[in-house]
Amino acid sequence: MKIYTLRAKQNLPISLQEAWDFLSDPNNLKTITPDYMGFKILSGADRKMYAGQIIQYIVTPVAGIKTKWVTEITQAVDKEYFVDEQRFGPYALWHHKHFIKEIPGGVEMEDVIDYKIPFGILGQLVHPFLVKPKLKEIFDYRERKLIELFGVLENQA
Repeated sequence: MKIYTLRAKQNLPISLQEAWDFLSDPNNLKTITPDYMGFKILSGADRKMYAGQIIQYIVTPVAGIKTKWVTEITQAVDKEYFVDEQRFGPYALWHHKHFIKEIPGGVEMEDVIDYKIPFGILGQLVHPFLVKPKLKEIFDYRERKLIELFGVLENQA
């Protein structure tokens, strides 16, 4: 069983409170998801994030194939981190940790996603040219969108 990890880190010139307010509102996920994915929340986004929250949505990640995805917020610590885990969806495992911390001039946001592809060896074969590039594309889009919304932290490497 092969488990993959994707990491993304970004610094933004906003306060810890602004970052948390944005990230802890499930409705903002649509804002930072590429339009072609047809992201639509079906239920569970009527409150700010909390441990135990179930969010159901539809996404179209590849070839126009609509997929229902159900995630649970398993942990949430105000202005520090939250964890979402797939309960139903396209992955055999999806465990996504979101960390935020205050840094000089803004915040550092870090995502760590541990995931497993279904379909055994076939899934492992398609991972390098289909799944991994698609996830990178989605997180690159997210980074650009957050810069568009909040700007760039000066002196960011």
